[in-house]
Amino acid sequence: MSHRKRLGRLRAEMVEAEVDTMLVSAPNSRRYLSGFSGSHGFLLVTDSDALLATDFRYIEQAADESPAYDVRRIKGGETWLPGLLAELDCRRLGIEASHLTVAAYRKMLSDLDEADEISNIEIEETTGLIEGIRQIKDADELATITQAARIADLAMGAVGTAIEPGMTERQIAWEIEREMRELGADGPAFDIIVGAGANGALPHHRAADTPTRTGDSVVIDMGAIYRAYRSDLTRTFHVGEVDDTFRRVYRIVLRAQQAAIEGARPGMSGKELDSIARKVIEDAGYGEEFGHGLGHGVGLDVHERPMVVPTSEDVIDNGMVFTIEPGIYISGWGGVRIEDMVVMENGRARQLTGSPK
Repeated sequence: MSHRKRLGRLRAEMVEAEVDTMLVSAPNSRRYLSGFSGSHGFLLVTDSDALLATDFRYIEQAADESPAYDVRRIKGGETWLPGLLAELDCRRLGIEASHLTVAAYRKMLSDLDEADEISNIEIEETTGLIEGIRQIKDADELATITQAARIADLAMGAVGTAIEPGMTERQIAWEIEREMRELGADGPAFDIIVGAGANGALPHHRAADTPTRTGDSVVIDMGAIYRAYRSDLTRTFHVGEVDDTFRRVYRIVLRAQQAAIEGARPGMSGKELDSIARKVIEDAGYGEEFGHGLGHGVGLDVHERPMVVPTSEDVIDNGMVFTIEPGIYISGWGGVRIEDMVVMENGRARQLTGSPK
């Protein structure tokens, strides 16, 4: 989808939100709507205008990456917003309330209050407006995400199956990152999680110098960045001969994941989908050991809408990419988590990641 079409979707949402101008400050929302990949800049969008304000470092880059926008040069530390809002005849300004810091918001209010060129602007604190648009992936986005998923699959296969006693969590994480970069990734999608033995009971354990031992389960949660889009994949391995506890817990988690993938349908809420996997784990007696949500959207951010958690009212729809990642975590023993990315397509969930499990 072209950035002009994305602007059209934003303008339709602005009508619903009753704002005549939208200030876009979140980097990935800015990139989604304009293509601009620089580290500093703001978008100002009305029903007929689209401005990209950035500093001198990015003027040429912005003009090249964002042909649908009128690029304006601003200077750090100087007041620039009131002048542009006056030019756009802004009366009701929408902001991304979940992104602007308190300090930035207060400065904006102060700048507008002290400005001579404009007055009586109403500010509407929008939440999730652009994130809602980003939920549905177009064909180009899906192709890029699919490649990010493929890189993650290949790296997981190369490293996970080669774990030997004595390898540290940090070594495993580095080998995965190196493998992904050699496969064409721009880097890891997030800090790679490796939890060996009892550390596997910590869902977001930071890889440390803990060595793997025979009999350990090893939880690996990783993903690749490819052309700004991300993937997310978790597999749980076992070092040495598999014992009965690991086999039992693993089968429960796998059954929960398969039930959710097979049961996912458009029109479901995130909490309804979460409940499918959660019931399998609860019925097996491990409900208290599954303490996080079932999944989340993935795209320019590794955690974005739709949220697939017990409280989510997000409605699943065709074109959405999200994870399904049930887990069981037993303090002192370790954990098992199995995570795949899926796309809702033609009324069913199709897996994008395909590492053996």
